[in-house]
Amino acid sequence: MHIINPMITYPLLKTTFTLLALVAGLATHASAELLIGQATTSITPELPVALSGQMQTRIAKKVETPVTASVVVLEKTSTDGKSEQAILVSCDLVAIREGILDAFRTKLKEIAPEIDGRKIVINATHTHTAPVMREGTYVIPPDVIQPLQYRKFLVNQLANMTAEAWKSRQPGGVSWGLGHAVVAHNRRIVYTDGHAQMYGKTALPSFKKLEGAEDHGVEVLFFFNADKKLTAAAVNVACPGQEVESRSAVNADYWHEVREQLREKHGKDLIVLSWVGAAGDQSPHLMLRKAAENRMVVAAKRTRLQEIGRRIARAVDDAWLVAKNDIHFDAPLEHQVRDIELPVRKVTKAELAEAKAAIAQLKEAEKKGNKDTGWKQRWNQKTVDRFAAQDEKPYFPMELHVLKIGDIAIATNPFELFTEFGLRMKARSNALQTFVIQLSQNTGAYLATDDATRGGSYSAIINSCLVGPEGGDLLTDETVKVINSLWEKK
Repeated sequence: MHIINPMITYPLLKTTFTLLALVAGLATHASAELLIGQATTSITPELPVALSGQMQTRIAKKVETPVTASVVVLEKTSTDGKSEQAILVSCDLVAIREGILDAFRTKLKEIAPEIDGRKIVINATHTHTAPVMREGTYVIPPDVIQPLQYRKFLVNQLANMTAEAWKSRQPGGVSWGLGHAVVAHNRRIVYTDGHAQMYGKTALPSFKKLEGAEDHGVEVLFFFNADKKLTAAAVNVACPGQEVESRSAVNADYWHEVREQLREKHGKDLIVLSWVGAAGDQSPHLMLRKAAENRMVVAAKRTRLQEIGRRIARAVDDAWLVAKNDIHFDAPLEHQVRDIELPVRKVTKAELAEAKAAIAQLKEAEKKGNKDTGWKQRWNQKTVDRFAAQDEKPYFPMELHVLKIGDIAIATNPFELFTEFGLRMKARSNALQTFVIQLSQNTGAYLATDDATRGGSYSAIINSCLVGPEGGDLLTDETVKVINSLWEKK
């Protein structure tokens, strides 16, 4: 037997162990890298196409701006071999309608099976000038693109885009910052008798106040490649994209201007994720000082869309001043997904009778020649159907996503969530900065506050809300609970 003399081999063994340690250290560093990929695609339909977001049929025969979808994929493997993913998708759509997410996940599993479909976060900007995705909502002529045709196109575009981003992922870094921009205005007006009205007139003796809060914070998450070049940015604004909501043309609303202005500064290939915060009671429409605001826009030779884009781009610049010097290539990534149930807002007998009466009136109007009452009829019929099912289905199921990326938290919900709930989440969060994304996963209608429910009007009445204020409280509590669990000392 050959015996090794330890006195002779020690220097060699020490060198060998040192090399092994270095290799192990490199492997650990590599396994802890954050991998980032991004892509964008057009989801602009063929023409003519019906547009979603109003109570009557609108047929678009022109495209004013393209509507797009964008994705950033994140992957990080920890030293114990566990992999974490986040697939962040934003779309210029009114909502993520029922069945679209499931179809997207199914298609993605076919072409990129390594992606965990459960870790997809998908949201809509709530533009009211993008295609209809539901069958039977509007009367759509046969020579117009039909909802099922558009859905198939949409799902294919989303899946191919996401697979491309996944294949392109490379080591990168993230940073975050906060700016401010006056974009949203609370659109619910309260009068002296206590009632409220969406887009109510303010130049009246009975005008009392705007009903609720506004959130002018602009939360920004930046993504970089290994050379510290900015490749993507997620911009979170608590305002839906509906400045030009009544037009009969395809339009991405103010988000198109935001993207164009950011690309002027950071390069034409910049990917922008458009995240709408809790904004169920908000709008970019001016509610006060309209003449003064419009005078300023005209004097600057801008459109309202350009002015909104300018304000948001300037807020992103403010965040950029700090974020560009604070890039994290080893930022923690955690992604929690919870299936939760919220109590439904129950339909009362009085509300049932009101919905039935409205249907009867609409049918009479249809007999007299008004052929475009279908949306309102179906809207009221859903309330009638809910009354029949509410004892058997007392809860609204939803998919809650909460992410930790470095020092920031991201929380999603499927509602047009009133801003008060989002502000509560941010105030109670233990994260340095908290992003709230509404209209994520599947649409769940409005979720109004106690004050709004008492005030009534569209967006707070039973037809508008599947879940009531107590459900909003529960959603807030559960969201904060999950966020803060990610910041507990381990």
